[in-house]
Amino acid sequence: MPAKTVNKQDVIKAFEVILGRKPESPQAIAHHLGAVSHVDLVAGILASAEANARISFLRQSPFFHYNTSVDVRGIIENNIDHERKPREGHNVNFLGVAVPIEVFDFLADTGGTLDEVPLPSNYHADMAEWAAAIRPIDLANKRFTMIELGSGWGCWMVNTGVVAKKRGLSVDLVGVEGDPKHVSLCHKTMASNGILPSEYSIVRGVASAASGVALFPKRQPDESNWGFEPIFNATESMEQELVSSGAYEALEMIPLHEVIGDRTLVDLLHLDIQGGEVDVIRGTLDILKEKVGYILIGTHSRVIEGELIGILQSEGWVLEIERPAIFLVSTDGTLQTAVDGVQGWRNPKFHQG
Repeated sequence: MPAKTVNKQDVIKAFEVILGRKPESPQAIAHHLGAVSHVDLVAGILASAEANARISFLRQSPFFHYNTSVDVRGIIENNIDHERKPREGHNVNFLGVAVPIEVFDFLADTGGTLDEVPLPSNYHADMAEWAAAIRPIDLANKRFTMIELGSGWGCWMVNTGVVAKKRGLSVDLVGVEGDPKHVSLCHKTMASNGILPSEYSIVRGVASAASGVALFPKRQPDESNWGFEPIFNATESMEQELVSSGAYEALEMIPLHEVIGDRTLVDLLHLDIQGGEVDVIRGTLDILKEKVGYILIGTHSRVIEGELIGILQSEGWVLEIERPAIFLVSTDGTLQTAVDGVQGWRNPKFHQG
């Protein structure tokens, strides 16, 4: 009989990758420790009814349909925190990041649970976006600096920050967000994950290419909304009307060059600003090329995606990971984006490959 090479961590990792969960009991782990090789271990789990049902479902997932020049699946698997533990009042993801259940209404019943590995996706993002967020950490040296425009509850700030700190990198995490509730949740999420006030900052405002004022929707009581879209270039009369109605407030537009400040390198710029991506990219090309090593863009239409590809390719940027937006077609021919797209762009000035 061949020498047995399967250990407990092998079993746990195989469960997470194949079934998207940890083994249900010590007895389940002990059963699979009887495998005589890693091939035998994988074959045993794949033979289960649960694995067959999961594989059948996953084959239909649009989140497997991405384009890439890097190992997306490998990036996910290499960053699974196999030592993560459940935490009361939090949903703990595959990186070991604890997300307060107040962040999303649907997390209310998930306190003290572990979220599944995003192969191909979890509740927040698909494997293409997760990989595009982690990829710049692979490219970073000693220090990881990231800026999240439209930071919400600080999702990408905290997830990339936790991964970078686990690798021994110092971190500088910056967010720009218009909604005050989201800003509050960001502070709570950072504290829950040991991100120190000296390691991050969040500015309330609207990210833009130039200075000015934007009209930002006010959250209504008990409203859950992560897609607030500001109004730019409003006339004076429109601004007065909307602000006086109580539905909007005037917020400062914060240009990217002010957010970057005197930083010489931003390892990751995450851009998810509800349709304003093209304007920001087009209006900041010089500083992007000079100071940003990687851009991760959440796209909101196929039209936007095409424009971004045309702009950034012509400037020499390299598209490493791309998954197009998923849209719905109504009976009257109207197109509605159901899931944002993903584009991960590498700046060859800082990273040749």
